[in-house]
Amino acid sequence: MLLSRFTLYPPLGLAYVAGATPPDWEVRIVDENLEPFQFEEADLVGITSFTATVNRAYEIARIYRDRKIKVIMGGVHASMAPDEAVRYVDAVVIGEVENIWGQVLRDFEENRLSQKYVGPKVDLNVPGVRPRRDLLHPGYAWDSIQTSRGCPYNCEFCSVSRYLGKEYRRRNVDDVLDELAGMKSDRPIFFLDDNLIGHTKQNKLASEELFSGMIKNKLNKKWTMQCSINGADDERLVELAAKAGWTAAFVGFEAIDESTLRGMKKHQNVRAGVEGYRRAVDIFHKYHIGVVGLFIIGSDDEPGSYYERLADFLLRSGIDAFQITILTPLPGTALMERVLAEDRLLYTDFPQDWEKFRMSHVVVRPRGTTVEIIYEGNNHIKNRLYSFPTFQLRMLKSLFCLRNAYSFRAVYNYNKALKRGWEKSHYYKKVV
Repeated sequence: MLLSRFTLYPPLGLAYVAGATPPDWEVRIVDENLEPFQFEEADLVGITSFTATVNRAYEIARIYRDRKIKVIMGGVHASMAPDEAVRYVDAVVIGEVENIWGQVLRDFEENRLSQKYVGPKVDLNVPGVRPRRDLLHPGYAWDSIQTSRGCPYNCEFCSVSRYLGKEYRRRNVDDVLDELAGMKSDRPIFFLDDNLIGHTKQNKLASEELFSGMIKNKLNKKWTMQCSINGADDERLVELAAKAGWTAAFVGFEAIDESTLRGMKKHQNVRAGVEGYRRAVDIFHKYHIGVVGLFIIGSDDEPGSYYERLADFLLRSGIDAFQITILTPLPGTALMERVLAEDRLLYTDFPQDWEKFRMSHVVVRPRGTTVEIIYEGNNHIKNRLYSFPTFQLRMLKSLFCLRNAYSFRAVYNYNKALKRGWEKSHYYKKVV
C-alpha cells in the first residue's frame, strides 16, 4: 500500500540498468509508484518488482509479450524465484546487473536471448556504473544513493545475504563523495544501504572517512540511513555523522523477547539486550537524530499478553516512529525454507498469493498463538500508538528530545504517513 510520497525513496534498480546501457539506446523509466502505466512502443522492456507486487509485473509483461516485444525481468523477487519468473518473461537476470547487462543486450540484438543470466558480484572498490537519476520521476521527496552491498548477518527473515551475498562490499569513498556532489537538488538523501556504518572496525573507518569528506566538501546534505543497533556503539562516529547531516536512523530492533530474537538469528540485538535499545535511542537523540524503530510481530509463541507488553515498551522507549510489520517469509530466505519444510504456509497458490506477502497479512500458521491473536495484537498496538492524546504526547516528547526542527519535522511527517496508512488499511479497527 502506498502511504505517501514521504515514505517512498527513488528505487535505483532500473536507474542502474539504464546506466549500464550503451548510449546508442534510448531509455525511459516508468515508475508506477508515482505515475500510472500506459503502454508505449518499445524494442525491449525491463521490469523489476518486489514480491508483493510481482503479479502486477507479470501483468505488464504479458501486455508487451502479447505484442511480440521481449521482456526481461530482474530484481530481488526474480532473483530469488527465477524458475517462476521465467514463465512470464523472456529472460531473467539473477543477481547484480552491471556486469551482465551488456551480454544480455548483445544476445537480444542477435536474437539469441537465454532464459537466465547470472550477474556476478560487482567489485565496488572500482568506480563503475552510475545510476541514471535523470530518468527517475521528479515527484519524490527524497534522493537516494547506495554505497555498499551485501550483509554478513543471516537474519532468518531477510533476503539480503541470499540476494547480494554475505560479504559486505563497500564503494570507494571518493567515488561516493563525487556522486553525492553531483546530486544538485535540495532534497534530503536516503542511503539505501542495509547498514551504512557496517559491521567491522574497517567499515567504521570507511564511514568516518565518508562523513568527514561530506563535511570537508561542504555538501550540506540532510540525510537518513538504515543501521543495526551497533550504529550507536561509537558515539564519536555518531557525532561526526550528525555534523555531516544525519537526521534520522532506521534501526531494526525487531522484538523485545530474547527467545524471539534468537529465533530470528538477530544475534547483534541479543548481544545488545533490550536494555541496550534505550541506550541507543538516547545516543541518537543526543545528536538530534530521530529514530524510526522497525519491529516484527507474529513470531511463534507470542501470547496475547506480548502485544500489551510490546505496546507499553514502545511508548516508554523514546523511539520517534514505528514501522511494525507481520513476520513474512520471502522467497529465498531461511524463514521461507523452514516454514515450507514444516508445511505451515497458509497461502501457496503462487504467484497469485504473493500479493498477500506484503508484511501486513499473516501468511504462516503460527505455533503457540493464533492468526486472530496476531491481528488483534497488531490492531491494539497501533491504536495505542496513534490514539488521542497518546500520539500528540509522543510527538511532543520527540520534539523535546530531538531539539532540532528539521529532525522533528522528518519523524513527524513519517508518523503522519504511517498513521494515515494504518487508518486506511483493511485491518484497521478503531478501539473505543
